Amino acid sequence: MMRFSPLFLVPLLLLAGCTAPSGDTPPNIILVITDDQGYGDFGFTGNPILRTPHLDQLATESIQVNPFYVSPVCAPTRASLMTGRYNYRTRVVDTWVGRAMMDPDEITVAELLQGAGYATGIFGKWHLGDNYPMRPQDQGFEEALVHRGGGIGQPSDPPGGEGAYTDPILLRNGELEQMTGYCTDIYFDEARQWMETEHAAGRPFFAYIAANAPHSPYHDVPEDLYAYYAGQDLSPARFPQEAGHLLPEENDPDRLARIFAMIDNIDDNMGRLTAWLDESGLAENTLVMFIVDNGPNTRRYVAGMQGMKAGVHEGGIRSPLLVRWPAQLIPGRLDDHISAHIDLMPTMLDAAAVALPDDRTIDGQSLLPALLGEEVDQGDRMLVLQTHRGNVPDRYHHVSVRTPRWKLVNGSGFGLEALPEEGPAFELYDMLEDPYALTDLAAERADVVGDLMIRYNAWFDDVSSTRPDNYAPPRIHVGTPHENPTVLTRQDWRFIQGGWRRNAQGFWLLDVRGEGTYDVLVRFDPSDKPLTVLLQADDTEYSVDAAAGEGAVRYEGISLPAGPIRLEVSLEEPDLVRGPHQVEITHRVD
Repeated sequence: MMRFSPLFLVPLLLLAGCTAPSGDTPPNIILVITDDQGYGDFGFTGNPILRTPHLDQLATESIQVNPFYVSPVCAPTRASLMTGRYNYRTRVVDTWVGRAMMDPDEITVAELLQGAGYATGIFGKWHLGDNYPMRPQDQGFEEALVHRGGGIGQPSDPPGGEGAYTDPILLRNGELEQMTGYCTDIYFDEARQWMETEHAAGRPFFAYIAANAPHSPYHDVPEDLYAYYAGQDLSPARFPQEAGHLLPEENDPDRLARIFAMIDNIDDNMGRLTAWLDESGLAENTLVMFIVDNGPNTRRYVAGMQGMKAGVHEGGIRSPLLVRWPAQLIPGRLDDHISAHIDLMPTMLDAAAVALPDDRTIDGQSLLPALLGEEVDQGDRMLVLQTHRGNVPDRYHHVSVRTPRWKLVNGSGFGLEALPEEGPAFELYDMLEDPYALTDLAAERADVVGDLMIRYNAWFDDVSSTRPDNYAPPRIHVGTPHENPTVLTRQDWRFIQGGWRRNAQGFWLLDVRGEGTYDVLVRFDPSDKPLTVLLQADDTEYSVDAAAGEGAVRYEGISLPAGPIRLEVSLEEPDLVRGPHQVEITHRVD
């Protein structure tokens, strides 16, 4: 197993000497994360309209950790949560088109807790690879009830389940299953039933509840809650703030009503979860943590901070962190630490007295000593939050660098794949004196800018050299007993042009592991003209014709070259070449 530079990584060998707080029974652990819910989408952070009474109550029963940072978009946050490492070490550099698959050699918190006797379950959104060996069940989760891709309503939806938040088709341990109910309710209900079963069996549990709400699309939301918020005045004037960055003068009240309905439903589920913990007697020795994955998915109230999802100013990268463990923690606030998603894995391991292999190192630091009230000196710790579109990260592009006092930020644009030609335009803020980041000090404190750039450059060099060809995507394995058939979607293809658009083209990087023959089913949007479907596996080609109006073709009994291959499927029309919707590959097993 490889070792990494000691510049930024914290050896988890240190955890081997740690012990959980006194007690004979390891704690149960519940980590809840929501999708595109911002820092300001709670009553306890000052939202005057959104109803979150159960989360507000949880906040009073928890230690509120502030400031707590996440990545500006979802998959990078999830990679850091699972590994305790910056996502640039894990091959997760973006959210789509093959850039959100985590290297299977990464060691997850689920794998470690499972190895220590914990039952491990995920319910909701994984977003770190849909195929073997990158699925949650390949990465330490014994029970996995998830949707594909980055959300419901994306090209990875199973046929018949497109965009269905109500009665979705989910994957339970790799098998499609038609569910009944609203997706968020399903995740929490299934998690609760699973926890009951595992507790009855005498096992501590780690439940990762990862709701895909309030992520778009917004067409399928709880109707009663939507009706309530649609009847409210949701204009920006209803969200007053005495300081910080002003909200835009206009918003989309219908969209906001739909988002608020999804968040209200999340709060209801959190209330039922905490009530169950109390009633079952499990609350006392259950560590509950609640966060969001990035900033809000519209420009809305974020308690005076600047920005939204995908931005690297505070509004795009700040999350609440609520930590409740009645047996060990006294509710209150932890306001003198900077912390981030990379810290939750070591915190959970510390609480469970679980160590990693001697040669595995991480970027995060356990928050448990500080949560227990111990004096912890962070020194001049530096956090880096950087993500943007593209196959390979670009130095200085769309990044925030945070120390206990300073924040250096270059918001050059998440949607751009490279730093603009004019170079970075760094801003510098004194976060102790100017917590809303209103006064740019970059010109007058060039010394601080220079120091932070030196430290950032060392960080960037370090994370980029974690492994050979560090930013190459992992390959999907085909022809193994672990996953057969293998369903390929646009979520994990490398696009040639068009991303996810109907007329996009792309290819998949595969590792063919099984000898023999294969059947390949290609699904696509029908055309009003006849077309030819061309399958290319490296230098091997197959073609089949499809009549006008057809939406699928099948190749039967074809050979795929063993080992690493590039698979491309093209739909050739007289005036257009485009890619398929999904490709299903079945290995014929005698």
